[in-house]
Amino acid sequence: MLTWCGVYFTQKGLDKMQNRPIIDTTRHDTHPHAQESPDVKILIACHKKCDVPSDPIYFPVHVGAEGKLSIGFTPDNTGDNISAKNPMYCEMTGLYWAWKNLSCDYIGLVHYSRFFSRRAKFGTASIDDALTGDDVRGLLSQHKIILPRRRKYYIETIYSHYAHTADGTHLDIARRIISGTCPEYLPAFDTVMSRTWANMLNMFIMPKSLADEYCSWVFPVLKGVEDNADRSGLNSYQTRFVGMVSEMMLDVWLDRMIETGRIQPGDIAEIPYVYTRKINWPRKVTSFLMAKFFGVKYKRNF
Repeated sequence: MLTWCGVYFTQKGLDKMQNRPIIDTTRHDTHPHAQESPDVKILIACHKKCDVPSDPIYFPVHVGAEGKLSIGFTPDNTGDNISAKNPMYCEMTGLYWAWKNLSCDYIGLVHYSRFFSRRAKFGTASIDDALTGDDVRGLLSQHKIILPRRRKYYIETIYSHYAHTADGTHLDIARRIISGTCPEYLPAFDTVMSRTWANMLNMFIMPKSLADEYCSWVFPVLKGVEDNADRSGLNSYQTRFVGMVSEMMLDVWLDRMIETGRIQPGDIAEIPYVYTRKINWPRKVTSFLMAKFFGVKYKRNF
């Protein structure tokens, strides 16, 4: 038995999720179905003009385009959209737009400054380090879902890390929304919150049909967080709390899919990712420790 916020639950089969394969993406194993060349679109969430990979598998989207000048990418403010909520939802406004307006066999989500890669790279990478279409289709011939390698916090659970760096009431609200609207997800939510690792960053590649199911579940939860959270006194970075919460919800949904047998652990592969902007790691580590031991909240990006 484990506890989270005083609530007891059992792991059942959920910990099978910890046994996902960590893929060596430098290999080029093939599968007979790889020749079918499915239509794959990997959204690149961009809020400003930037260099993007030239491979046609990538689909740059201007997130938060509502009220902004064009940056030359597909805007997320056409059709059914929540583009105006980008200051809170971050890259999730791009995912919402794709859910409602884009047709393809597989869909992915990355960020203008972080991409899936064939190998991890210390320091700043370039867009040339991003996976190619051939890389992606080779992976999808063997796995249904591609995720970034899990982030490990070691001395923090997912819940405690968010509570120390942001505001734990956001996750409490998410739990309350789930409890009231889809209580069958509570064991998965509690399991994810009690772990010391998660597949963060809102990065994935999966069949569009599965992504649509995920969106149908996650956006009502996020709307509940948006509507019930106290937003007073937040700076522009802290206002991103809905997007921050969303980073943890994908693992919740996947755990539930594994528990019900909709997805098998072997369907999911974790692969490396790289940053194409410089990360201030000394400041990041220092801020992590200050939040953990002295309650100093994050107030800006790293």
